[in-house]
Amino acid sequence: MKTEYVSRRPVLASRQFGKSRLYFWGLLFLLPEMIIFCVFLWKPIIMGMYYSLFEINFIKGNTFVGLQNYFDIFRDDSFLKAIRNTLWYIFLGLIMGFWVPAMAAIAISELRWFRASARLIVYLPNIVPAVALYGVWRWLFEPIGPLNKFLSVFGADPIMWLTDKSMAMFSIVLMNTWHHFGATALIYLAAVMNIPKDLYEAAEIDGAGVWQRIRHITLPSIRMIFVLMLIMQLISNSQSYEPQLAMTGGGPNEATLTYMLMVVNDAFRAFQFGKASAMGVILFTTLTALSILLYAMQRKEAN
Repeated sequence: MKTEYVSRRPVLASRQFGKSRLYFWGLLFLLPEMIIFCVFLWKPIIMGMYYSLFEINFIKGNTFVGLQNYFDIFRDDSFLKAIRNTLWYIFLGLIMGFWVPAMAAIAISELRWFRASARLIVYLPNIVPAVALYGVWRWLFEPIGPLNKFLSVFGADPIMWLTDKSMAMFSIVLMNTWHHFGATALIYLAAVMNIPKDLYEAAEIDGAGVWQRIRHITLPSIRMIFVLMLIMQLISNSQSYEPQLAMTGGGPNEATLTYMLMVVNDAFRAFQFGKASAMGVILFTTLTALSILLYAMQRKEAN
């Protein structure tokens, strides 16, 4: 027995050495991405936290002000308005855009023919450059543009899509939904296509129709993807500022001034980089806590 035990030791040692080599090469391949991740993501986050405690001045030098930048944020009259606008933008995005990619993916998965063509058509809006997109949609939203001309056929009055406070954010969400739903639909479609076909075949044998298959098989099977997409959309919409900046500049009367657009204005128009960094820290902390809470709730529900 002793001889057998001794003879096994070199074999175990060689196996452990082989696993160590695999881990080493795996880490070596991951090292460049880890460096890029730290340099271009975590370093700016840490530097933002650091600069949020300073008054940034490129001529006189930086001055430590402690939490003064945070106090200035809450005294700013535009701060609460930007938060309300951002929450309204997130809400409209969920109501108008969250369900569109999922429904498109499910509809494509149910097609018997032209499924590949449908995938291409759905994804096409996503490849339109942002500059061209904003130009085209500004033309569509013109008071005498195609949308109002189409509505006039039914006797409707012209709608001030971008100059009416009650319609400006709605118009931006409509444009963003058309632009981005294709990429998200492909993610949903990949999840739907990974559902075992046996489940659908068994349901069809039992006489289940299309809506019953979707309700009892498709939707429960992609529930985790719904949670992931919800978190990603919340993060993306809370950081949105490009369409607001390009389409309305935050107007009319700050009706489309989002939180991130306020950060951009403070940083690159008012040159208050310390205050803008503090706003970034607040947003980062809020989104991190929200993501952890949503994942914890989902895990608790799954268990």
